[in-house]
Amino acid sequence: MIDPQPVTLTGTVVRLEPLELRHAADLLAAAREPTIWRYLPVAMPESVETVERLIELAREGLEAEAEIPFAVIDLESGTAVGSTRYLDIDRYHDSLEIGWTWYGVAQQRSAVNTECKWLLLRHAFDALGCVRVALKTDTRNDASQRAIERIGAVREGVFRKHYRLRDGGRRDSVYYSITDDDWPAIQQRLQALLDRRSPD
Repeated sequence: MIDPQPVTLTGTVVRLEPLELRHAADLLAAAREPTIWRYLPVAMPESVETVERLIELAREGLEAEAEIPFAVIDLESGTAVGSTRYLDIDRYHDSLEIGWTWYGVAQQRSAVNTECKWLLLRHAFDALGCVRVALKTDTRNDASQRAIERIGAVREGVFRKHYRLRDGGRRDSVYYSITDDDWPAIQQRLQALLDRRSPD
């Protein structure tokens, strides 16, 4: 059975390290754009204290062995520019989800997301022994759906009225998955995308 634990994963652009309170100030600076929070279940944080509370909630998920939250560190600047996590961890069935992912506007549509997904997927399949990794997004979030499909994940369907939204409405969620059978081809695809972004 899989047993995810806090870990640091380092690439050439980013480092994923366990999310801690010391990341709060950097994350507040990165989070100052309302569009980042349009499809997330919490409002845009307005203070370091609010970010610290979000980090504490994520750490509670870690202590309950339900989530593994990461800070996304830009290697060039050494600052936290976003966050992501493993969640919905099913140890018996060897599966988990990658989600709660957000980045500052400057990191969007860059190599950051591609490398983050590559690091998380490689660890999930090659180190943990997962047989399935899920990803989901709001049906209205076309950019997120394109990004997930770009790496080769298979669209499985829509969970209708899946979540209550902050405004009282309901969200439909699109689910995708990658299995251990898919992983070798997707790993090659991600590596090619990263190589294409590498400097000459």
